[in-house]
Amino acid sequence: MSIFDEDRPKQPSVHEIGSDLSLLSVDELKNRVALLQGEIVRLEAEIATKASGRKAAEGLFRF
Repeated sequence: MSIFDEDRPKQPSVHEIGSDLSLLSVDELKNRVALLQGEIVRLEAEIATKASGRKAAEGLFRF
């Protein structure tokens, strides 16, 4: 680590929607894209879980 690294602002480890991207390197941007793609997969899985639970509940309470 060089002394110049101390002057560079620390970037957050998580992505905040709408944050300034101009200070990020290409590698940092790629890491954020990968992070967000992983989060999309996680969110879609949760949607599928909740949708299947709702369908099961609707089937149970239908006459």
